[in-house]
Amino acid sequence: MAHRLLSPGKLLARTAGAALLLLAVMLLCSLLGSESVSMKAVFSGVPEAGGTNPDYEIFVHVRLPRVLLAAIVGAALAASGVTLQALLRNPLADPYILGISSGAGLGAMLAVISGCSWTLWGRSPIAVFAFAGALGTVWLVWAVGRVTGKFHLTGLLLAGVVVNAFFSAVIMFLISIARSQQLHATMFWLMGNMTEEDFFVLWVGGGCVAAGIAALFLLAPKLNAIGFGPEDARSIGVNVERTQLAAFAISAFITAVAVSLSGLIGFVGLVVPHAVRLVFGSDHRQLLPLSSLAGAAFLVVADTVARMVVAPAQLPVGIVTAMIGGPFFLVLLVRYNRKVSWVR
Repeated sequence: MAHRLLSPGKLLARTAGAALLLLAVMLLCSLLGSESVSMKAVFSGVPEAGGTNPDYEIFVHVRLPRVLLAAIVGAALAASGVTLQALLRNPLADPYILGISSGAGLGAMLAVISGCSWTLWGRSPIAVFAFAGALGTVWLVWAVGRVTGKFHLTGLLLAGVVVNAFFSAVIMFLISIARSQQLHATMFWLMGNMTEEDFFVLWVGGGCVAAGIAALFLLAPKLNAIGFGPEDARSIGVNVERTQLAAFAISAFITAVAVSLSGLIGFVGLVVPHAVRLVFGSDHRQLLPLSSLAGAAFLVVADTVARMVVAPAQLPVGIVTAMIGGPFFLVLLVRYNRKVSWVR
């Protein structure tokens, strides 16, 4: 009944309101930092006489790309978290549960240790190897899950846990033999880090993430049906296996894009979907777009805190999200365990 009460007008109004709130947060965070910025000076642009406009340079070339990057990554992780929680029917699922983090981390470690210095479309070898490692790990987990026979999400989840543990051990081994200068770059990436990106990279990454979220939104009614159970979904004509495969592949892809852009940032895909679900309910037609926008705003704020709290130095944004998400996860785990009966 709750799903039928959501009218298109109400969905549009809530999404528009969340989008306006995100824009306000992005503008405010673009103005915050160790150096104050005047919007009047920013709009005056670059002086024609060849002079410099520090406010314009800081806002356009430093803070705005970083804010846009945080919004793209936060939206991708939150949308992926919503989808995986629906597919696995488990409120503790997050985008890294299927080994994506360890695969990306292993790719980044291999890039650093190999000493690669080339770039691809403006991306460093770390980002390229991380993207390849994330997608390769997803394929490996999928293949291992399929070996067990008929597609089953529990087998897929267990395969992800095993692959994640093995790759994490390989990463620890590589860290132990890495030289000190290699270790610093890799550890900072593994903790999640926002850097100023070229606008071309932001356009490509943002376009991939936006297309993925739009595709997941089209699957939202089917995700609602799957939430009641596979058998109930099949009884109303939903192709459960095909829906699961499509949603899983899209979620893995946008997570891999996010990881390649920013490194490993935990808890966004866990905290944000639950916060939105508590306020607006579990209908995925609004949970997906609202969580994406809320995830973008959450990571923009977290990154602003990360670059201001110890200014002029900067914290990895993954530390800030972990400090917020860790206590939230413990509360969620206690609530979930009270609802689940382990005795059959």
